[in-house]
Amino acid sequence: MAEILVIAEQRRGELIGASLECIAAAVELKQQGDQSVAVCIIAPSPEIFVEQLSAAGVDEIITIKSAQAEFQADEFESTLLSLIGQRQPALVLTAHSIDAWGYAPALAIKGGFGYASDVFAMRYENNELIAIRAGYAEKVHVEVDFPGYDTVLLTVRGNTFKPVEASGSPQVNSFEAAPVSPRSSHEEYIEPESGGEVDITQAEFMLSIGRGISEEDNVEEFAELAESMGFTLGCSRPIADNGWLPKYRQVGQSGKTVSNCSVYLALGISGSVQHMAGMKHVANIIAINTDPEASIFNIARYGVVADIFDIAEELRNHFD
Repeated sequence: MAEILVIAEQRRGELIGASLECIAAAVELKQQGDQSVAVCIIAPSPEIFVEQLSAAGVDEIITIKSAQAEFQADEFESTLLSLIGQRQPALVLTAHSIDAWGYAPALAIKGGFGYASDVFAMRYENNELIAIRAGYAEKVHVEVDFPGYDTVLLTVRGNTFKPVEASGSPQVNSFEAAPVSPRSSHEEYIEPESGGEVDITQAEFMLSIGRGISEEDNVEEFAELAESMGFTLGCSRPIADNGWLPKYRQVGQSGKTVSNCSVYLALGISGSVQHMAGMKHVANIIAINTDPEASIFNIARYGVVADIFDIAEELRNHFD
């Protein structure tokens, strides 16, 4: 029986939610063939995560005791190379996360595994794995196959698979890896600015701006518009990176996920993978962009090909 191995992640003693999504992806694939699902967790006290990881469809949980309090790339790479070498899974899934970026590509190269990153769908076709990811700035979806590879490693895009709600009773085993002499060490966490003003993760209505505003001087215009509409102002990464708005207003993979948002108005945002990771789950996305091929139109409920300044003027006249 072929095995699907899920690599779960924890940070500061808490399970990363994306790990539960990876489990859901594995369980979904399991239903397509004769496969088992195992989940491994590397942590100083891995046993504390067993209950959370015991989702229906999981056959086994592998606990691996770590000498490191927090994630360390060398340890993950070495430990997982040993674990995968012993178990020979057909498929390995992990979150497309900042931690995975630090070890997954190197793990795939050293292990000789098939590899694809930021995968948002997968299936078996004639018993061959097909992974689907975006290409050309989300303008196309690419189907990737892996001929000649016994093991395939995929990083799974967040906010794509719904976690399994039912609990299971998987077997729990431990794995002991050889000690590692890491080349780097975790020093501390530096919390991003909270701003003391707004928590965009709790906003019900969002107005987000992107490169389309062109200049920093135009930010205030859209800030005033958001206020008059009763929307919370957010932004894409380029706006935050340029310092035009503080980091705590950034939506996306390296920013925040707008968990409670019901209406998301995207002005001049093309729709990069990283930005959409923070908002694509919103039920009502309204996108305005001059580029009819902008990726954000693929997920928007309503799309308008127009100049954002013209639309902003119309909205201002309506709400003033």
